Amino acid sequence: MTSAQVDTEKAPEEGYERGLGSRQVQMIAIGGAIGVGLFLGAGANIAKAGPSLILMYALAGVIIFFIMRALGELLLYRPVSGSFAEYSREFLGPFFGYFTGWTYWLMWVVTGMAELTAAAIYVNYWFPSVPQWTTALVFLLVLFAANLISVKLFGEIEFWFSMVKVTALIGMIVIGLGVLTFGFSSAGDTAAVSNLWAFDGFFPKGIGSSLMTLQGVMFAYLAVELVGVTAGESENPEKTLPKAINTLPWRIALFYVGALTVILCVVKWTEFSEGVSPFVAAFAKIGIPAGAAIVNFVVLTAALSSCNSGMYSTGRMLRNLAESGEAPAVFKKLSSTKTPAFGITVSMLFMGIGVILNYIVPEKAFGYVVSVATAAGIWTWLMILVSHVLYRRAVDAGRLPASSFPAPGGAKCSWVAIAFLLFVTGIIAYDADSRVCLYVMAGWAVALGIGWLVLKSRNPEVTQRRESEFDKVG
Repeated sequence: MTSAQVDTEKAPEEGYERGLGSRQVQMIAIGGAIGVGLFLGAGANIAKAGPSLILMYALAGVIIFFIMRALGELLLYRPVSGSFAEYSREFLGPFFGYFTGWTYWLMWVVTGMAELTAAAIYVNYWFPSVPQWTTALVFLLVLFAANLISVKLFGEIEFWFSMVKVTALIGMIVIGLGVLTFGFSSAGDTAAVSNLWAFDGFFPKGIGSSLMTLQGVMFAYLAVELVGVTAGESENPEKTLPKAINTLPWRIALFYVGALTVILCVVKWTEFSEGVSPFVAAFAKIGIPAGAAIVNFVVLTAALSSCNSGMYSTGRMLRNLAESGEAPAVFKKLSSTKTPAFGITVSMLFMGIGVILNYIVPEKAFGYVVSVATAAGIWTWLMILVSHVLYRRAVDAGRLPASSFPAPGGAKCSWVAIAFLLFVTGIIAYDADSRVCLYVMAGWAVALGIGWLVLKSRNPEVTQRRESEFDKVG
């Protein structure tokens, strides 16, 4: 074995502790597919699309699977922490790696701001006298400390957060099926599969209105790509990552399509409205004691889970940028517990600014924050897909080794997913409320462009495409 091969094999670890076991990676993958977008956002989307929302989640789920299989092929070709930026850098050039890394960081900081605020609102359900900023600050500091201590603690917290969400959804599905089959509870008389089409059909507001919900549906799937960020700290990425990605279809089928189908059979779609969780409404209709409190606890864990993941991923992405010379060198340092402590600290401070801003920003700001996160997420997914297409070209030409986890359909499915994401971007541009995020992203692009010019003038070699380690090996 040559020294270059040895260096290449060591590269993925990047000094991190491989502290995430199979159990934790699996649950991070499951939890990443179940967020506040489902627990809360589905209510508004049901009101807009009716039962056809089930089809929108299924359609988007297929695209998400294409994205994750493309990412999986790249990850098994070269597992690195902060993978999206690294693959963009390798296949599209240094600027795209720089842009993707900082944009993914922005996505999680913005999401963290929103989730902390949401978590504080959920706690107000039980303790209305506690100031909202106090709760948000406590959650911020607790999750910050957990992420600094070790990756194992992060993984363990994420495991239990995800366990709560999964248990709640399975419970909802089982109870709903019981109501449909045996007719018990106050919802038993009206619960029926025919509720899916009995009230103005399956597309009650028209196909156009259903398609307009795709932007909210895609937000619900944000963070599913977090498995890629864990690659550098997984104990056995060759086994755990393919398993986590291959179980994605049944997770989407069960937790999204299955849960919504059961809920819309138990409760007529006309009874849902924006700002009300469909799960809370369903529990109330069935008449389960303390049902609203149970769901409130579940959505609280969903918000904290998302913020926890945000702190984890932002620290890793900043370190990846620093390693490439695209962020201050101080972000490269690992603490004694092998965590990127400085990057996590800076990200935490930016999330904290969001807590302060929520004092002065009206309620609509939460929606704007969500749309900015979605736009940043779509960019990340596009970079994964384009990198995959270019990787497959390189493999076909014999320039790079084949991955042990090839995506079915090769680059064809990636092209389909690229077209779909561009279509969703068009929907965002068409919708007056959500197109604000495209203005924000344009401003962000200008800011990053200026940063790139400054970087180029100070450190020109960083902005030049570097030879791949695999090219060196030959």
